[in-house]
Amino acid sequence: MKSTLRELQGASPGYYLLLGGLALVTLSGLGAAWFMEHHGHIVTGMNNQVVWGLPHVFAVFLVVAASGALNVASMASVFGKAEFKPLGPLSGLLALALLLGGLTVLMLDLGRPDRLVVAMTHFNFKSIFALNIFLYSGFMGFVIAYLWTMMERRMNRYTPLAGLFAFVWRMALTTGTGSIFGFLVARQAYDSALLAPLFIALSLSYGLAVFILVLMLACRGSGRPLGDALMARFARLQVIFIAAGLYFVLVYHLTNLYFTKHHDFERFILLEGGLHTILFWLGQVLLGSVLPMLLLLHPRIDQMRLRIAASATLVVGGGFAQMYVTIIGGQAFPLVLFPGRQVSSSFFDGVVNPYSPSLPEWLLGFGGVAIAGLIVTLALKFLGFLPERLDDAALQASSAANAAVST
Repeated sequence: MKSTLRELQGASPGYYLLLGGLALVTLSGLGAAWFMEHHGHIVTGMNNQVVWGLPHVFAVFLVVAASGALNVASMASVFGKAEFKPLGPLSGLLALALLLGGLTVLMLDLGRPDRLVVAMTHFNFKSIFALNIFLYSGFMGFVIAYLWTMMERRMNRYTPLAGLFAFVWRMALTTGTGSIFGFLVARQAYDSALLAPLFIALSLSYGLAVFILVLMLACRGSGRPLGDALMARFARLQVIFIAAGLYFVLVYHLTNLYFTKHHDFERFILLEGGLHTILFWLGQVLLGSVLPMLLLLHPRIDQMRLRIAASATLVVGGGFAQMYVTIIGGQAFPLVLFPGRQVSSSFFDGVVNPYSPSLPEWLLGFGGVAIAGLIVTLALKFLGFLPERLDDAALQASSAANAAVST
């Protein structure tokens, strides 16, 4: 009994080892940011053609996953799935942690983080970047209020309303993130309204994958039971979310193939793009989508925790591959300055823009992931974001009690 209580309170050696590792990676990321700030972005792999590098891949993935991580709480309070209600606080916590980790990377990768106050006080409302500042801050505000209504018993009656506002705002947040690329008409890789619904669909699978991994790790490390029926529900949801994301990827590329002006870009990404083509087919499609679905379609998936964890890990890896192809691949393709005209100069005309991420960029990106991990790890230790039991019997009893209260 003492051993179990010690683990639940986060007093085991493994907990402090995890905490120390996350702190070390965070410090490495901050050191990399200082190094790039001190020496300039010349020490990175970025250049005048590829201005958004690997840190942006990490940042956008974390922001998109943050929106999807809130989906578990939304299913309970917005869509009436009472079996997910005990997991609502963890869902909100993970959404906040992922967003803060992503925004930290984004801010430190700008080159002049000290100028952030200018961006927050002087707005160009024709710019999607200015609008996203309101979307990010609004999302954090709504999720904090949502968590308050879930964890303060006197405020429980306001949870459905707070959940509805948070759900609508997270849809707007993901739409704004996708529109960052969709509104860039100068890039053939972007310039598509389909990127907004594509990012919404991707957020569902990315966020659920991260949530599953964190939930399994937290329960395993603290000795909490985790019900088979709950994991089976998550597995079925993950299959649907992966299929939805893959469907919108297919529609996006078929739409581009319909327009002649995008044929060169599609040939680049799908056939002749080297690393980008490999990451698209092998990382994004095969390992990040098809293989996880095949793993999760097993009829006894509820008893196959390793399969569930492996599929969630593959979805996360495929998500990073997809963000790399979208962000880096979109900039690597030669910029068409004058559509329909032939232009000749010695300044990279028609040349695929090279990019190779440097060590500081890797460290900064992983530093953002570690910041999110630190927030979750410390919050699970000091605050009650997880119930002590998550087995099927406890969840059924909680669901029945919630149903009785609502009636």
